[in-house]
Amino acid sequence: MESIENIGLEAENVILRSITLEDTYNILKWRNHPSVKKNFCLQEDLKEETHLAWFQNKILKREVVQFIIIDKTSNQPVGSTYLRDIDHKNHKAEFGIFIGEEMARGKGIGTSATKLIVQYGFEELGLHKIYLRVFTNNTSAIKAYEKAGFVYEGTAKDDIRLPNGNYQDITFMSIINKA
Repeated sequence: MESIENIGLEAENVILRSITLEDTYNILKWRNHPSVKKNFCLQEDLKEETHLAWFQNKILKREVVQFIIIDKTSNQPVGSTYLRDIDHKNHKAEFGIFIGEEMARGKGIGTSATKLIVQYGFEELGLHKIYLRVFTNNTSAIKAYEKAGFVYEGTAKDDIRLPNGNYQDITFMSIINKA
């Protein structure tokens, strides 16, 4: 299996298109930028071979659905969003997103991309629940998730040990398909 179905989703200010191998450079650049990496549970640098293995073993096998976020104003790729750990038995998946281009932050692009992928997860994948984990101190992300319809489920205290030795609380949020 060398390719994935090209899926395009569109809102007023963003387009989501299926990730390709040609996106590897941007994924590595964005994911390894300190302003993005600080919000990931795994804060080590993402290596090219790790990303390529993710692509081969997760995306091509449809265990992950990943999109590149395109800012419609500039027509440039600015980040990525995905549904991972897709559980077909329980009809749920974990959501993730990152806006890698700093100029694209704070413009509602992440919220629009979140709404699009949630709609895709519910309508196309038949999911009942989409959940996420976010550092509790990442209040701007939590506000964006709430705007997209996610609600608070709970907090895991001192759940992640950061490279500096400090521990971080994790907030769990989810959205349920009411249809």
